Amino acid sequence: MKTITEQKPIEEIMQYLDKCQQVHIIGCGTCATLCHTGGKSEVIELKEKLEASGKTVTGWMVIPTVCDELTKDALREEAEVISAADCILAMTCAIGVQNIAIHLKDDKSVYPGLNTMFIGIEDKPGHFTEVCLQCASCVLGRTACVCPLVRCAKSLLNGPCGGSSEGKCEISPDVPCAWQLIYDRLVAAGKLDELEEIEPEKDWSVSLSGGPRQVDVDPECGIVKPESKS
Repeated sequence: MKTITEQKPIEEIMQYLDKCQQVHIIGCGTCATLCHTGGKSEVIELKEKLEASGKTVTGWMVIPTVCDELTKDALREEAEVISAADCILAMTCAIGVQNIAIHLKDDKSVYPGLNTMFIGIEDKPGHFTEVCLQCASCVLGRTACVCPLVRCAKSLLNGPCGGSSEGKCEISPDVPCAWQLIYDRLVAAGKLDELEEIEPEKDWSVSLSGGPRQVDVDPECGIVKPESKS
C-alpha cells in the first residue's frame, strides 16, 4: 500500500518560497519515487526550475523513506548544508513533510511540494486505486474485501443504489460498481447470504471527529488502547 501524491503547480510552490532565497530540497525514495512525483529525477528537475527563477538551491537529497526514523539521521548528516537554506521544500507525502519538521533542530520552515491524494494499491502497472479510508471501523469482513466507503461513489454500506448499469457506476462507465464487485466475489465464494445482515449506521466518531487519533503501542503485544477523544 502506497501514499499517492501529485506535484503541486509550480506557481503554488513559488508562492511558498516567495520570501526564501536559499532552498534545500528533500525527496522520498519510496512512495514519491514510485509515483514519479518526488524521486531523484523530479527533485533535480525542480531544482533546475528554482534556479532558473533566481533561487539558490543549497543542496538536495532523496531520503529512502521520509516517514520513518531515517529522516532524523539524514537531517543530522546534512545539517551544515541545510543550515545554509532559508527553508526546506519537501517533495514527499504530508507525513514526510511533518516528519521533517519534527526532526529539524531549528525553526526553519518546511513547505510541501506535493499534494497527498490517497492511500492506494497498484492494481496494474502504473495504476493506483484508493482502497482504504482509514475509518477505524472496518467492514471488509462482510464485503468480500471491497471497501464500499471508498469504492462506492455514495459510500453505501448495505447494497447498491439504483443507478448502476452493467456493473458500472452511474458516475462513469469506467468506474466499476463497488457492490457489483462485492456481489460477484460473494457468489464465487458461496457466501451471498452474508449480505442479508444489515450493517448498522456507521460510527464516525472513531475516525473523523474529535481531533487527531492516537494510540499507545506495547512493543511486546502491540496496540494497548486508543486514547479517548472525549
